Amino acid sequence: MIFLPAIDLKEGSCVRLLRGDMGQATVFNDDPGAQAADFVAAGAEWLHVVDLDGAFAGNPKNADAVQSIISSLGNVPMQLGGGIRTMETIEFWLDAGVRRVILGTVALTDPDLVFAACKKYPGRIAVGIDAKDGMVATEGWAKVSDMPAIKLAHKFEAAGVAAIIHTDIARDGAMAGPNWEASLEIAKAVSIPVIISGGVSSMDDLVILKEKCGTRISGVISGRAVYDGAFTVKEAVDALRQSGAHEAGL
Repeated sequence: MIFLPAIDLKEGSCVRLLRGDMGQATVFNDDPGAQAADFVAAGAEWLHVVDLDGAFAGNPKNADAVQSIISSLGNVPMQLGGGIRTMETIEFWLDAGVRRVILGTVALTDPDLVFAACKKYPGRIAVGIDAKDGMVATEGWAKVSDMPAIKLAHKFEAAGVAAIIHTDIARDGAMAGPNWEASLEIAKAVSIPVIISGGVSSMDDLVILKEKCGTRISGVISGRAVYDGAFTVKEAVDALRQSGAHEAGL
């Protein structure tokens, strides 16, 4: 189980939202490249980056900020989501140095793109499943569909998806603890590695995730808890590392 510190981008700055509400954004750093460098120096093995403006707009909006992060990574890989809805955009970011792109809205609206991208770029495509009350939300969480999250995960069982990033919107940024039960249900239902996001607020949460989910959950994403000083990146990495199960190459 790996730890992925999160950088969410809004208008060029690193922010965290409360339950996906763009009107409730807290700015933590106005230099994304420097923030990424800090995470790398602290021992991060992966970074999770989301272009929030892009998620709402449907196309990249924080390209300069993302490029500054890429330049600060060294050999540490990153995954990027938000507004990636065409093969051209996928190709652009993978060529630019992003290790893995996250397809969210199009996973629901254009699943054929996911299959095509996985075939063209094996091991470099992840699916982001953001859920509200178990139902998939899209377009920066602005719309909630009638598709159950677990059903969408099943759709890509044979696609060659590198990972599923499951986020419980109600927990995201709320510091109320992760919905590990929902993520674990998905992890048990598919063979695709599952990464949990949303609500991690303390070392106790990380311990619970490790105890309850074990190797079923491949990674944990957290942003606000790190920014608020609830734990350090190094503490999170060490807490989640499991002998024989930890793999930084996820």
